[in-house]
Order: sequence, then structure tokens, then C-alpha cells
Amino acid sequence: MAITDKIYVKNHRQIASQLDTRFPKGAFSGATLDVLFSGDLSALNDATRDKVLDFAQDFMDCNCQSNPYCGHPERKFIRYLLDLRAQGLDPESMVDVMTDDYMVYCYPGDLYSFLDDAVRTLEAVEDLAEVDGRQDAADTASQRKRELTR
Repeated sequence: MAITDKIYVKNHRQIASQLDTRFPKGAFSGATLDVLFSGDLSALNDATRDKVLDFAQDFMDCNCQSNPYCGHPERKFIRYLLDLRAQGLDPESMVDVMTDDYMVYCYPGDLYSFLDDAVRTLEAVEDLAEVDGRQDAADTASQRKRELTR
């Protein structure tokens, strides 16, 4: 299961009530994307509407025909998580930041697992690049791994 499947809308019930509709709690589920990002948000309070619009602008801004179902929002969010970790934040702090930034959250344990998988993947990339004689790619993977493990 991808980490984006474990990202949830904070205050889900309150938002659903304000919009007078029902949608799943998962931030990247299709029905949630439909309701929050192509529906009428005027019923939301200003702070909530601003966070929802920030999320849409930062992660769903692409020109794909199938946007927001093209996979780009998930990839951008994963990059956002990796950038937070590269800034030195631990998973608990990462959850706090994503909640403050976008009113979404996940469980820190899920972030620990995600980051561990990312490090293992980078180790494999580093090893394969060295075997293939691509030292520049191996060095890049090694640098990214160090950013995640500080």
C-alpha cells in the first residue's frame, strides 16, 4: 500500500458536514478528490478553504487530461514528504507540518515504514548503479540516502 493511501483529511466529519456531502477520509481517494477539488467549497470556513486550495495548487497542478487521477498528485506529495525528511524533520514533526500546511495527516508509524522503504530502495539503486559503472547515479543515490537517514 502506498503512503498516499494512508494520508487522511483532518477534521473529515466537520468538512463533510460543512459541504453537506459524504466522501472517504483518504485524501487521495477518487471521491475525496472529486468533492474537495472540483466541488463548491464556498460552504467551508476561510481557514479550511485556504488549506484545501493550497493542497490543490501544490499537488494537483498539472495539465494531464486525467488530472487529478494521473498519479502526479501522489508523486508530488511523496516528493514533499521526502523534502520534509531531508530538512531534518522526524516523522512526528512531518505529520505536524503536513497538518499545518494542508489539513492532512497520517500516522507516524506509516511514515517510518515509508522512509525505511525509501532508504532500502536508494541502497538498491546505489548498488545497481555501481555495478553498471554509473558512479554519478550511485553518488546521487548515496547523497539522497544520507539526507533521509540523518
